[in-house]
This record gives sequence, structure tokens and C-alpha cells, in this order.
Amino acid sequence: MSVPFLDLSQQYESISSELDAAVQEVVRSQRFILGEPVERLESRLADLLGVEYAVGCASGTDALLLPLRAFWSKSSDEVVIPAFTFFATAGAVWNAGFRPAFCDVDPVTFNLTHESVEAAWTEETRGVVPVHLYGQMAPMAEIGSLAEERGGFVLEDAAQAIGASQRSTTGLVTMAGAAGDAGAFSFFPTKNLGGFGDGGLISTNDRALADKLRKTRVHGGLQMYHHEMVGTNSRLDALQAAVLLAKLPHLEDWADARRANAALYSELLADVAEVITPDTSPGNTHVYNQYTIRARRRDELRAHLDAQRIGNALYYPVPLHLQACFAELGYREGDLPVSEKLCEEVVSLPIFPELGEERVEAVTDAIRAFYR
Repeated sequence: MSVPFLDLSQQYESISSELDAAVQEVVRSQRFILGEPVERLESRLADLLGVEYAVGCASGTDALLLPLRAFWSKSSDEVVIPAFTFFATAGAVWNAGFRPAFCDVDPVTFNLTHESVEAAWTEETRGVVPVHLYGQMAPMAEIGSLAEERGGFVLEDAAQAIGASQRSTTGLVTMAGAAGDAGAFSFFPTKNLGGFGDGGLISTNDRALADKLRKTRVHGGLQMYHHEMVGTNSRLDALQAAVLLAKLPHLEDWADARRANAALYSELLADVAEVITPDTSPGNTHVYNQYTIRARRRDELRAHLDAQRIGNALYYPVPLHLQACFAELGYREGDLPVSEKLCEEVVSLPIFPELGEERVEAVTDAIRAFYR
């Protein structure tokens, strides 16, 4: 059986009438940039996340870059980030004027830890960007306490984790994007809440920051041709907002389906000694933007899956501290061994909501056959 890594057509077909109507409404209005759909999306996502403010922008990368520019003060500032994540995290830190200070990650959750952040923190550190990788939140209480003690900011990279949450030891539930000074989300089509193109959003409880971000995204001023600062063009399209609003009511059902797929994968692969399935930390609600295993002979396994027409992907093949563009920072192979090892072992399997039991079984059958 052929199994695609991702099939967005099934999602579209299931709610095509809602999506088509939303798009047509914007087309008829002829108002394509910001406007009422964006304001409505911002309001609804602020409610979902449990924050005071949500600011739409042009992409998930800009959702990181814009607040980082707001936090920046001098060229020697550093920001701690995990070495095992998508490049946009480090690229935004660099482009905002900071120096990335890479830290290692936990081999089970793939996220940074209190200990790894503390080890990377120096006198030049201004803040930390914990990434909620693959859809699971990093340990925010510990990281937040460390940052608060040292006077640093916390910007959550929640690009893969919309709808994820974390319950504290006292029972308090916090959504991804509401645990730091700000949170960054991506609406790239492959995300759990994906648009028909690029889009992003920044969440915060800081009114002054939200006001600054709204100005920054429109060239530094809310009044046309009057600029209080040097900003940029990072506006969210009304068409994308309309699509996201149509999808938003289905988000939790899609997350439930992803979790069901993940649970079946973990059950069917439990006795395959060569595979380590992902784990969810106590108190966390995982939304599984990706279902990522660690596998012995990973590259051979991927070749086998390709031959069987089983979709798979590699997130990520090279840790950020060893990327050529950051060579001047002086990192060497062996500096962050967990991240380096993960890049040799991880492979992501199909996890989209419409996947279903039969196709999950086909994927696991192919994996079991390879190791036999």
C-alpha cells in the first residue's frame, strides 16, 4: 500500500464548502491585506491561547524575527536556542542582531532542558527561545524561572505546537505561546493549522510589545506615511486569515486524530528493538505536528520505506551549530552530542489526521519487515 507523507487534499475535501465560502467572501470584499478577517483571527486565537494579544504577520519566521528585534539592544547580546530544530529559529536570532548560543536537547522529548539552557547561559545572554518541537512543549516552568532569575526574555517558538498545552504540578494549564514573554506561530500549509500560503502570529500579554509589533509589521507606523520607527512589511493576508478561521473549529478534532495515529504507531512499534518511539512528558498534551522516531540504520530504513512507497521525512539532517553559515561561532563536532546523534537517527512518519488505522499499519508493517 502506498502511503503519502502528507495529503492536504483530504483535509480540503472534508471542509471544501466552508473554505470556498470564506475565500469568496474576501474576494467579493476586495480587501486583501489585514482588515476584519485578520482582526477576527487574532481575537479568536488570543482566546484559544489564553493571552491578551495576538498579532498576525506574514510568516512563522517573521513571528520570531519581529519580537526578537523588539528585544534586541546591542551586538554582543546572545540568545540561547536548541541546536536541534528548524533553521528559522537560528536565522531569526541572527537576523535580529543576536548571536545564537546553541544548547543541547533531551534525547527523549527532543526539546531543550533547564540544564542545557543553564549550561549555555553566559553574561552576554539576553534571553532564550525554547522550541516546542514536533508539537510538544518544552519544560516552560523551569526555563521561565531561570530566565526570570537572570533577567532574560523567553520567546516560545511554537510554530509546530498550536493547541499544545502543559499542566503544572499545581494543576494550572498553560497553552503553547502563553508561557513566555511572547510566542511565535506558523501557518505554513503543513502545520496543524495551516493556510493556503505563508502566515504567522505572535502571542503576548505585554501590551507595549503588542503595540510595537503592530507598528513594526506595517513599516513602523499605524498611520499611513507616518513612521514612528523603521519597521518592515509583514502583514497577514485577509485570504489567509479567512482560511484559518474556517479551519480553526476543526483544530482540536484534527489533533485528536493525530494523537490516535501516534498512539497506534507507538503500540505497533513497541516491540521493535531498533526503534525508539517518541514520548510525552508528564503534564504535556502533544499535538504531533510530526511523529518522529529514532531508528538504527536510519538511512537504510528510509531507502526501504521509499521503495515501498511509504512517505517519510528527515527533520533534521544537520544540527544548527554545525551549519556552515554559523562556522564563525566556533562550534565543533562533538560539542552537542545529543543533537548530533539525533540528526543521524531521526525519521518522521506520516501523521496527518486523515491517515487512519489501515495506513498506520502499512507503515509499521514496512518498518517491521525491514528489521526482520
